[in-house]
Amino acid sequence: MIEVTLEQVQDWIPCEIDNEYLDYTIRGVSIDSRIINEQNLFIPFKGEHVDGHKFVPQALKDGAGAAFYQKGVPLDNNDVDGPIIWVEDTLVALQQLAKAYLDFVNPKVIAVTGSNGKTTTKDMIESVLKPQFKVKKTQGNYNNEIGLPLTILELDIDTEISILEMGMSGFHEIESLSLLATPDIAIITNIGESHMQDLGSREGIAQAKSEIAFGLESGGLFIYDGDEPLLVPHVKTLTDCEQISIGKGNDNKLTCQIKEVKDSGITFEINGSESYELPILGEHNMKNASIAIAVGKHLNLSYDQIYNNLKAVQLTGMRMEQHHLTDGTLLINDAYNASPTSMKAAIDTLSGMDGRKILVLADVLELGADSKLMHEAVGQYLADKGITALFTFGTEANYIHDSGKGFVQEAQHFEDKQALINELKAYKEPADKILVKGSRGMKLEEVVEALK
Repeated sequence: MIEVTLEQVQDWIPCEIDNEYLDYTIRGVSIDSRIINEQNLFIPFKGEHVDGHKFVPQALKDGAGAAFYQKGVPLDNNDVDGPIIWVEDTLVALQQLAKAYLDFVNPKVIAVTGSNGKTTTKDMIESVLKPQFKVKKTQGNYNNEIGLPLTILELDIDTEISILEMGMSGFHEIESLSLLATPDIAIITNIGESHMQDLGSREGIAQAKSEIAFGLESGGLFIYDGDEPLLVPHVKTLTDCEQISIGKGNDNKLTCQIKEVKDSGITFEINGSESYELPILGEHNMKNASIAIAVGKHLNLSYDQIYNNLKAVQLTGMRMEQHHLTDGTLLINDAYNASPTSMKAAIDTLSGMDGRKILVLADVLELGADSKLMHEAVGQYLADKGITALFTFGTEANYIHDSGKGFVQEAQHFEDKQALINELKAYKEPADKILVKGSRGMKLEEVVEALK
C-alpha cells in the first residue's frame, strides 16, 4: 500500500501542507473515520446528507497520519491535532494521488469491463498470471470513481501487474477511469442489459463500455467479445493498438469451443488445437477463460503454465459456486447478480447436465421500461432446454414464470422467500441439479444457505 511522506504528496498533487509536517509519513488510505489504522490518510467527502469533513478531527486523534480537507469548508483549528492537506476537491485529489502513485509503482495495468463476467474474468486472469508475477486485483466491487483509486493506492511498491475492474452506470464514467489507469491491456467481456435503465439501449451500453479504450496506452492490447456485433463500430475506431477478438464464431482471432461438460467443470479448445480444463461450469465461462488465456500468451507464458494455472482457478463467491449436498444434489450458487443475458447462459449451463434440472430465478433489477419483455424473453428461452422445474421469486420474475411454464414439467412462482424455500425442500430429490440466480438485491443466497 502507499507509504510516502507528505512532501512527496505535495510534489505529486496540487495541495497545501504546513512545512512543519512535510517529513510526516502516511501509510494507506481510509474513507471511513470508523476504520482508521495508524498513519492512514483520511479522505472525507461531502455527501448528500453527511459531510465527512466533520470527522477529520476525530480521525486524527484516532491515529490518522494526515487528512485531506476541501478548501472553503469551515474548520476550527483548535479541534485539529495533526496535518491537514488542503485541496480544491477531495475526490479529485484522491484520483490525482492514485494516478501519481500508479505512475510511481509502474505496474502493467489490465483493465476489465463488461455487462457480465467482469469479476470472473478478473479472477481467471489473476489465476493465470499469479504464479509467475506479483499480481494485485480489485477487491469486491471497488470499481468506480472512488473504489478504483482506492484499489490503486493498495498496490505494493513491487506489484508487477494490477488488474482493475471498471464498472459504470452512465456515459463517461469508464472513460474517466480508463484515463486515470491508462491500461496496457483493456478488456470488454460482453454487452448485456445491465444499466439499460440509465443508458437506454444495448447500443448505448456498448458505447459506454467501449470507453475503456480511451486511456489505452499506445500500442496496447484490446481484447473484446468478437461475437457481439454492437462492438464492431467502436473497434473500428481503434487504430493504435493490437486487437484480439474472442468468441465461438470462426471469424474470431481466438475461437473457443466446448469439448466436454462434467459436473465438475468443462474442457474446451481454442482454434481447434489447444485444449484447456476449467473447474467451473458454463459456456460463458469458457469465453472468460479464453480472455485470461489471451492475456497469458501476450505476457509470454507457456501453454503448460497457462493450462496448469487456469486449472487451479478459484472464483469470488456466488459465481457458479458448486455445493455437493449429502444426498447427492448438486447446488449451483450463481446468485451474486443477474441480467437477462447471464440468466440465459445459466439456463444453457443447467440444460447440458444430466438428471432432473431445477432452475430458481429471481427478478433482474434496473432494466427500465423493457423489463417485462426482457423477463418474458428469459422464460421463452426455456423452450427445448430440458429443464425439469422452474421456481421464480419476486415481482418481475413472474413474467419468466408465465412465459416459461409451458416448457417445463413443473413451474411455481413465489413472492415469499420462505415459501419458496419450503417448496424447494419438498420438491427436490437426491441427485438433482439446482441452479439459483437473481439480482444482488434479491438475496437468493438465503435460499442456497437454507438448502445447504
